[in-house]
Amino acid sequence: MEPIISARGVSKTYQGGFTALRDVDLEIRRGEIFALLGPNGAGKTTLISIICGIVNPSSGTVLADGHDIIRDYRAARSRIGLVPQELATDSFESVWATVTFSRGLFGRAPDPAYIEKLLRQLSLWDKKDSRIMALSGGMKRRVMIAKALSHEPKILFLDEPTAGVDVELRRDMWQMVHSLRESGVTIILTTHYIEEAEEMADRVGVINHGRVVLVDDKRTLMQKMGEKELSLQLARPMDKLPKSLAGLPVKLSEDGQRLIYHFDIKSGDTGITDFLRRLNDANIDFRDLHTRESSLEDIFVGLVRAERDERLKEESQS
Repeated sequence: MEPIISARGVSKTYQGGFTALRDVDLEIRRGEIFALLGPNGAGKTTLISIICGIVNPSSGTVLADGHDIIRDYRAARSRIGLVPQELATDSFESVWATVTFSRGLFGRAPDPAYIEKLLRQLSLWDKKDSRIMALSGGMKRRVMIAKALSHEPKILFLDEPTAGVDVELRRDMWQMVHSLRESGVTIILTTHYIEEAEEMADRVGVINHGRVVLVDDKRTLMQKMGEKELSLQLARPMDKLPKSLAGLPVKLSEDGQRLIYHFDIKSGDTGITDFLRRLNDANIDFRDLHTRESSLEDIFVGLVRAERDERLKEESQS
């Protein structure tokens, strides 16, 4: 199936000389939820702005639902809804007026029934006559989403959609995102909350220093790069690791109360049997044990750290 968004060789260098994106290739599948992760300044917002036609790339091409975002701007932009980080709304307008106006900006015919349905879905119907300036931050965020969906786009960008909102609203928005995907909308979100990507995304892309470091299915990524740790609560604390455990992927906690053994979840031979045998031979007793699988956050931090170390190595050699 043809991707709904295709970016090829996209770079962006601003007038002052700062390069925000470096030769980015990215394809986003129709109907998926795609999470774009990266630290502050990684290039997430610049990439979104280019795809949405807000910023022109220095080089490269972007197609949105088959339309070039520069040569066929109006058709491409009509396919896209964008919820930016900033809460920029017409504060003196009513909710109904600003959402209806946004629909008209894209040349869509008036459809009061659709606007009503949209506001009800976003729990905004009872606020339809309220001025936006009188709404809470969470409600203003909902209005931004309503504006982005007012022209019935096929693609929805959510740039840090739950930044600064409470846990309940965040949960409501997760439910709304799943509902939109079920209706056929492709959703791309950037987030600092790793649990959002872990909860919602089908695929994950990691961007750092303007480069896309990795794109993969969430589950495949965690299977490829995830690891587990076996934590043993010792019957008696230790000052240091015994020689009998030398060469094993095990470390002693700072308080000397636990042994932490790391193993690859993909490996047929985890080494746990040998680890436990060595403990028994050394008369090391433990009172409890539990395992923990690495999270998407662990993987993300590791990827960013590895990319940084590789970049510093290249710079030192140049």
